[in-house]
Amino acid sequence: RAWCYSVGICDYVIAQTIAPSYTGDMNRYRQLVAIAADQHGLVTSADAAAEGVQRVLLVQMAKRGVLDNVARGVYRVPELAGDPLAQYQEALLLLPGAVLSHETALDLHDLCEANPRQIHVTVVPGTRVRKTLPKWLAVHHGPLEPEDVTGHAGLAIVTPARAIVDGIAAALGDRFVDQAIAAARERNLLTTREEQRVELARTMQRARHLQNA
Repeated sequence: RAWCYSVGICDYVIAQTIAPSYTGDMNRYRQLVAIAADQHGLVTSADAAAEGVQRVLLVQMAKRGVLDNVARGVYRVPELAGDPLAQYQEALLLLPGAVLSHETALDLHDLCEANPRQIHVTVVPGTRVRKTLPKWLAVHHGPLEPEDVTGHAGLAIVTPARAIVDGIAAALGDRFVDQAIAAARERNLLTTREEQRVELARTMQRARHLQNA
């Protein structure tokens, strides 16, 4: 890893930026690095507060270039920059409780060739959503049952079955839905109950399409 915990060149360079309270601030910085290492290089002000690190220190570190302020209350540790999943993590940190879904989930599960232009997440109804969100983030509202949620590299994401159902509901298109179903079946990712759920969703979607034709 690019960062280090021992007092060496890396610590020395950072120390010159954090100074004058070297010891205390370096220890806090290491706390932030430890959190960010489990969150694809990112840490929030809430994460820091839980470790006893005040928000004002994060602001100071960002001003001095020790941290990168990527969004309100979200910071990146430069030593951990470049993680390919960082933007997905940022999406979840911007909306606590959100789950990666729809085309994004299909893409991360490698179920079809959908190449979403936005990162799609789902939040339960009633969730407070920031008035200003990045244009690359698409937010859906819907119920999220425990059996619909799984993990991918530490990221909360809907299951393959739920991702397919979401894709059907969002009229993703038969080509991608067919690919996703075939891939999920080939890799034994669907239980019998989930297969039935997918087929029901598709039947209902086709019925709605005929009604609107």
